[in-house]
Parts: sequence; structure tokens; C-alpha cells
Amino acid sequence: MFRFLLKTLIVAGILFFGIIIGFQEANHGLLKMKGYADENFTGAFTVEEAANGEYEATILGETVTSHDLEGKKKILEEMNNYNFFTDIAKKVSNLISNFVTNLFPS
Repeated sequence: MFRFLLKTLIVAGILFFGIIIGFQEANHGLLKMKGYADENFTGAFTVEEAANGEYEATILGETVTSHDLEGKKKILEEMNNYNFFTDIAKKVSNLISNFVTNLFPS
């Protein structure tokens, strides 16, 4: 089961990376077709060094900085860690385990 999950995650990661590369290639194709560079057409994924030495990444036009990520991390830590779907999954897992145990007693 673990190997299947690992393979699935690796394939999903490769496909996501391929999509980002496809966006970048489409951007280059648009620039080539247009014949000149336009400020409105930016890369799908760019990384630039800011004046203060930190790196800023731009993904599909949205700027992401380390301060943004730290702020989001603090917000997530402050939130209650209760996850409805995790709770439901645990209950379903226990239900199935109990059913199989009762169906096939040792």
C-alpha cells in the first residue's frame, strides 16, 4: 500500500511539474507568435532575488515570499487542528475494521 501511495505521489508530482513547464512553453509560443515582448505576458514560474537578499517567487502571476508563507504557517498553527474529513475517515476505518474482524474472527 505504501509503495502504491509513493508511486502515485511521484507520478502526480511529475505531472504537476509537466503542467508548469507546459504553461511556460505556451508563454514562449505566444511571445514568438506575437513577435514582440509584452509586459502583460510573464512567465508561469519565476524566481528573483529582492534588494534585501531574499528570494521572491512568482507562480502564475501571484507573488509568494517567505514572509507570506511564515504568516500562513502561524495562522494554521493558531487554528484549531480539528479536521472534519480526518475524523470521518477514522470513523469509517474503525467501522470497516470492526466489520471485518467480526466477519472473520480468529
